[in-house]
Amino acid sequence: MYSILTGRYSGSPESAFDFDIKQIANKPFDEYLKEKEDGELSDAYWNASLPQSLDTSVANSPYFNVFLASQVKGNDKGFLSKDVLVGDLIALRGDIHHLFPRDYLKKNGLNRSKYNQIANYVYMQSEINIKVGNKPPTEYFSLLKNEISENTYSLSGIANEEELLENLKSNCVPPEIMKMEISDYDTFLTMRRKLMAKKIKDYYFSL
Repeated sequence: MYSILTGRYSGSPESAFDFDIKQIANKPFDEYLKEKEDGELSDAYWNASLPQSLDTSVANSPYFNVFLASQVKGNDKGFLSKDVLVGDLIALRGDIHHLFPRDYLKKNGLNRSKYNQIANYVYMQSEINIKVGNKPPTEYFSLLKNEISENTYSLSGIANEEELLENLKSNCVPPEIMKMEISDYDTFLTMRRKLMAKKIKDYYFSL
């Protein structure tokens, strides 16, 4: 995963492989890896460089794939799902959906590179996504909270606010999203990238 996060073999892989093999021949692999981690995966990387790398609309970004891997390892549930896991949604070729709905952002003048930011992506059950529709977060979370208080559960099976907050946490969605509208979108993206980077960091050091 170190090579994915640093892009170590993305430029001249043959030269990089040759260099690494020669280094490993002279010292234990774990010692060499630790040296590279200390140099390239410092706090500055996790707190600044990685969040900047998550500023992209490329859905197959290696950083986004590592984030999804962290969710699979954590047995995280899909966004607003009570029981369905992210791993199940990926295995079933489920769709990636937008936290700030795409149509909502388009109608407010945002272009493709903006509304398709990977920090706006989550794995969500299609039936939940359909019910969310093109509502802004402040509206669909208001509906969800009303359902929780009235025990109706038509949008999501989440039963209480504790479950809701845990679901947001596992999906690295800042709870502030529940009161956000179009003017908050850039702030939301910044907040979520930092949470995603933190989850990736925890995942990396858990391996």
